[in-house]
Amino acid sequence: MGKLNLLFLFTDEQRADTMAAYGNAKIFTPNLNRLANDSVVFEKCYVTQPVCTPSRSSIMTGLYPHTNRCIKNNVPLSESTPCLPELVDGYQTGYFGKWHLGDEVFCQHGFDHWTSIEDNYIAHYREGRDRNARSSYHHWLVNQGYKPDGSNGVFSRNAAARLPEEHGKPAFLAHEVANWLESLEADKPFAAYVNFLEPHMPFTGPRDGQYPLDYIDLPANYPHPPGDDAHLKARMLHAMYRHDGFGGVALDNEQGWRRITANYWGLVSQVDAAVGRILDALSRCGRAENTILVYTSDHGDMMASHQLLAKTVMYEEAVTVPLLLHVPGLNPHREAHIVSQIDLLPTLLDLIGAPIPEALEGQSLRGLIETGHAPACPDVFIQWNGADSGISALERGQRLPDYLGALGDPASLVAAPNDPVRTVITPDRWKLSYSPQLQQHTLYDLNADPGETRNLHPLAEHRGRIEDMIARLRAWGTAHGDSGAATI
Repeated sequence: MGKLNLLFLFTDEQRADTMAAYGNAKIFTPNLNRLANDSVVFEKCYVTQPVCTPSRSSIMTGLYPHTNRCIKNNVPLSESTPCLPELVDGYQTGYFGKWHLGDEVFCQHGFDHWTSIEDNYIAHYREGRDRNARSSYHHWLVNQGYKPDGSNGVFSRNAAARLPEEHGKPAFLAHEVANWLESLEADKPFAAYVNFLEPHMPFTGPRDGQYPLDYIDLPANYPHPPGDDAHLKARMLHAMYRHDGFGGVALDNEQGWRRITANYWGLVSQVDAAVGRILDALSRCGRAENTILVYTSDHGDMMASHQLLAKTVMYEEAVTVPLLLHVPGLNPHREAHIVSQIDLLPTLLDLIGAPIPEALEGQSLRGLIETGHAPACPDVFIQWNGADSGISALERGQRLPDYLGALGDPASLVAAPNDPVRTVITPDRWKLSYSPQLQQHTLYDLNADPGETRNLHPLAEHRGRIEDMIARLRAWGTAHGDSGAATI
């Protein structure tokens, strides 16, 4: 059979319960369902930080954000920090889609081929990069007869989202990946990463009408907005969405939440159609039988859970993502052990027979999926490292919106978005989030309370458990050089 190929498909901001494998059969995802039926389905996969750049930095490097220094959005990944193409020999490599790790439209980090779709990060290019360069998708749209709508000569995300589906980003990526697969040398293995922007905001697309509002189920924890025992950032976000809505959709009522959720479901189905075309192309090329397939996302989305939207909080809906792993010759099954995306790169290197650098901070999950042998350190750790809270007025240094004033004193409100929270989840499904600045800690029993509606941290009966979980955070922080955890 020779070396195995790798096709790594991932989305942006897709919560886990958006396909049948994770309990939602209402969303039309026949291709993802087909892939799940042929894969190991990880029931609980956690990100390293619930926001784009830090999370995808871990996916690509096998290092935590504090290690690779991509601790907030738009921090470029160091050219000296390797990604998978720089760790393997003899592979034809390609990257397709959103990158968000610096110098967006320029081929880098060992990839032979680069197809880009985003022109929103020009201001963050490194010195010396051509700021007049445009993405592959931009040039394709121009060739289709479209004209940029932005004042800086680019296509805005809002404009691209409203194009007919055949001209949207998922369809474009499916077309480009298919063409690339067909162009490959047959006797050499390939490794490709494909990242869809969807179902990320602006939460609108050509399938906004696919799901009637009365068909939408709001999450079980929708009636439980963040209360006084929740972290202040979550309460601030709830107040913001309730007051401002999002994208013209009012979010102070159930119908508004159903509307934006219906749009989100439509985006998931749009991605599914593109995934189907990529999988079909893989089969046409005769590569399906010897290709490892991965499907995941860089973080989740609250999407009405606790009446919140987007990410940046430590609730399950923001920090858990789907993870499907198809390995030729491995029987499909469900994996109940909790895992972290920090383990993805070492696992893939192990599966394709490449050396695993000692510097990687994750562990290979090969033993887990092949024999059921759990990793030596089964706790999962998540971090928060600064800005990108979603509370835009504070991030822009503007005055506090009046509607936030009732939530706390001004100093706490300013500090809340940047509170460097550290979270540990244990194999027996207890979850502690430690708030070093505001001292607004949370403890949830995810077995009895999967919706995280009751914070158990204040209860004296859990003192011993809390002390043990804090000790785990400190030990992990010391071992991995994370001062945010080591000094708790």
